Order: sequence, then structure tokens, then C-alpha cells
Amino acid sequence: MKRYRIPELAEKAMKHDMISSNMEVPDFPDARIRLLFVYLDKNPTIKRNSELYALASSLVQMGLDTHDLIDTDDEKKSEREMRTRQVNVLAGDFFSSRFYQLLAQAGEVNMVRQLSEAVCEVNRQKMNLYMRVKQLLLSTDEYLSLLIQLKMYLFTAFQSVIDEVNQKTWPDMLRAFTQCEIVREEMNKNNELRSFKGSWAYWHILQEGTEEDQLLLRDNKVEVRHIQSLWTKYNIHNLLLDKLRQTIADIQNMLREPVSEKIHRDLMSIAEPFLRITHEPLTVVKEG
Repeated sequence: MKRYRIPELAEKAMKHDMISSNMEVPDFPDARIRLLFVYLDKNPTIKRNSELYALASSLVQMGLDTHDLIDTDDEKKSEREMRTRQVNVLAGDFFSSRFYQLLAQAGEVNMVRQLSEAVCEVNRQKMNLYMRVKQLLLSTDEYLSLLIQLKMYLFTAFQSVIDEVNQKTWPDMLRAFTQCEIVREEMNKNNELRSFKGSWAYWHILQEGTEEDQLLLRDNKVEVRHIQSLWTKYNIHNLLLDKLRQTIADIQNMLREPVSEKIHRDLMSIAEPFLRITHEPLTVVKEG
């Protein structure tokens, strides 16, 4: 398999002075992209395009994630906040346009169509999630499930080009690694008010918290000074850590299924950053 270098290629494709000087880009979806690259590279008929497809997918996902940074609150914004919002819109559009450019130059018109259709569906799912959020109608399980579906949908566009041997494990692996990325992201939503609102911790407190704390959230009276105390009070970090451990255990169980030694090593490597968070060694015994 060729060397994995998608993050470096994506960084070059996304480079723009206006973006780098006015905003922080979202985290790169490395686990999902590496997973896609590994599976595509195992299909001899499309192996030559595995890097191109993975790079294009990373740019699309970065475009979607950048648009998610746009502040949709109706409150009056400062000039700096308005500029940041405008840059987020333009940056998301720029990242998405780069995927189209790359695939069009390679003559991959069909893949442009497939990814464009996937983006339309992702945006439809986002609207459904947004409406549920506005109505405060989510449980923690529903929130996590909907977010996983949202974050993995783009990558399901490649189901038909995964080779037959690996098609069986692809959906479950994709879901598991997507959940790992989401849970890790949720574990970092304890420092800013904007990221805390609508997070897993937020829904957990609305579901399990005291009446006083629920009212604090429902009346939109949470301040930055409340966040850490709420996280401590409801043991949020450890609850999320348990979810990450369980997802890693699921991946370990799937890795016990007969797979090639090479793909086994590749998937273990993708899981390693998440294992470091849990401080647990990866011990997988292959069968067969």
C-alpha cells in the first residue's frame, strides 16, 4: 500500500492566506479518512484512485465541518464575529470546491455525482438534527446516534467500490471509528460556551440532571463558569471515556474476524490514538 499522506495533501489544497489568518479550521477527520484509504486500497480495480478518492472525501468533510462552525444565533454580532462567520462560510465553500476541482481534473465525473448526492443528504440530515436541537427533543443516545449517522454518511458513498472481501466489515468499522472520533471531540467540549451548548454533556444534563440544572440549560442561562462544575458534578469525562472504551472493545471484537494480516495492522494503527486516550494497550488475538 502506498504511503498515507492525505493530511499533508489536504493541508496544501486548503491553504489560503485569508483562512489561515482569520479562523481555525476543524479537526481533520483522520480516522475516517485513513479507514477509507485502507479499504479502497484493497480493491485492485480502483487502487490507483484510492489516494484521490480519500483526499477528495477529506476536503468535502472539512467543508461540511467548517460550515458547522458558523454561529447561527440571532444575537447581534460584533464586527469581528461577523467577519469570522463570513470567513467560515467562504472557507467551507472553498474546501468543497477543491474536491470538485480534483475529481473533475481526473475525469471522475461519476464520483463527483456520488459525493455531491451524499452532501445533499448530509445537509438534509443536518436540518433534521437542527430542528430536534431547537425543540430540545434529544436524549443522549439519540444525539450520538444521529451525529454518527451524519458524520459517516459521506463515506457510505464508497460502499459499492469496496472489494467484496471487505464489504462485510466496512459499515461496522466505519460506524465504530466515526463514534470514536465523535466521542473524542465531545470530551473536549468543556471549555467554551458555544461548544458546550448542544453537546453530549448538555443533553445528558437535560436528561439526568436536577430540576435546577435542567432549568439553567432550558432558560439558556449557562455561563462559562458553570461548565466545569457541571462536568464534574455529572462525571461527564468518565462517562464519555467509558463510551470510548466500549467502542474500542467493539473494534477489537471485529478484528477477531478473519482478515488479512496487512489490513489487521492498518486498523490497529488507526485505533491507536484512541487507545492512548483510554491508557489501555491494544490486545487483539486473531482467530483463524
